[in-house]
Amino acid sequence: MLVYLRLLKESFGFAMNALRSNKLRTLLSLLGVTIGIFSIIAVLAAVDSLDRKISKDLSSLDKNTIYLLKFSFGPSDIPQWKREQFPNVKYTEYVYLKGVMTHTEQLGYQIFTRGESIKYGSNTVSDVNIVPVSHEFIDIQGLEFEKGRFYNESEANSGSSVIVLGNEIAKSLFGDSEPIGKNVRLYGQRFTVIGILKKQGSSMFGDSDDSSAFIPVNFVRQLYGDNNPNLTNVIIFKPEKGVDMEEYKSEISQKLRSFRGLKAGEIDNFFINVFAGFLDLIDGIISQMNVVGWIISGFSLLVGGFGIANIMFVSVKERTNLIGIQKSLGAKNRFILFQFLFEAIILSVLGGVIGLFMVWIIALILTNVLEFEFVLGLGNILIGTGLAAVIGLISGILPAIAASKLDPVEAIRTGM
Repeated sequence: MLVYLRLLKESFGFAMNALRSNKLRTLLSLLGVTIGIFSIIAVLAAVDSLDRKISKDLSSLDKNTIYLLKFSFGPSDIPQWKREQFPNVKYTEYVYLKGVMTHTEQLGYQIFTRGESIKYGSNTVSDVNIVPVSHEFIDIQGLEFEKGRFYNESEANSGSSVIVLGNEIAKSLFGDSEPIGKNVRLYGQRFTVIGILKKQGSSMFGDSDDSSAFIPVNFVRQLYGDNNPNLTNVIIFKPEKGVDMEEYKSEISQKLRSFRGLKAGEIDNFFINVFAGFLDLIDGIISQMNVVGWIISGFSLLVGGFGIANIMFVSVKERTNLIGIQKSLGAKNRFILFQFLFEAIILSVLGGVIGLFMVWIIALILTNVLEFEFVLGLGNILIGTGLAAVIGLISGILPAIAASKLDPVEAIRTGM
């Protein structure tokens, strides 16, 4: 064991000496490994950070949550022209399904509408994400409050002019003053602020709750009617835990087809989107990003491997005389083999460490500049270091074998 530790120390010394003696040659040789490791780990770190952000943004939603509307979250076999003819889901269908659906924990109704301006005194916030929803939304979405409350069933059904503000909207309108009970203007009418949400942070999926305002869905229905083509309606289902999702989807389809009077043989003119399917779609995209990153970075690693192999062959040639002397003094073939192999691994790992350091620096810069946390995790550091060691091992094996098989007499004579 002590022999191999000493061998490792000597190999590290030879590697450092190669760096000092041939700075430009070694730098160019390590450049490929550095760029390759940087590319791979940068992609992995970015994808991991993206995955972590998505998981955080969607953590409040149950993966079994179902969205019933006229659009599909993913690809569909139904032609686009036919999908464009699908009707919006109606409030009456929400009321009907709420009364007949079984194994349902919560069932809510939401309208997607355009952004609006909210005013308070001389302060105005433009392009606010208005979220008209039924009162069940708080239990479906898992909203958390800094102060105040969400509107109740009575306020929701009557379409009361009450409003719940996202954290950033509240701060922009009221600053440090108390917002609860104050009146703001929206749609040309006064709304009473009854709740302020906790700060959520930026979201990967458009506007976050911080820049949103929640109002009773029936207020918007009274304002625009039920057949406005510029609005998109959705019914949200939160099934009971442990329910068979296929049977539950079939029940939704059966009940809604019956309510709409669809005949046997006619296709569903609506889409039942399970949130888990949306997550699977995102996971698929992330996996494809990983694969593309590995392929692109693989070319850099290939070039880096050839660079390491080249510098090791040159190192063997330059130290032929020394190899002959070591062998004549009793050094075994495996000692010479490991000596050059360790040197190749050390050089490659050094290039990998430089690449990891570059990723870490860029991650720090981007985290400070953007509202997005880039994380270089321990797992990615280990992957980068291990990958660099493997590249060094593969690149150094042929030069090391060539060095170990040198005849001591010929090696001394050649080196003289």
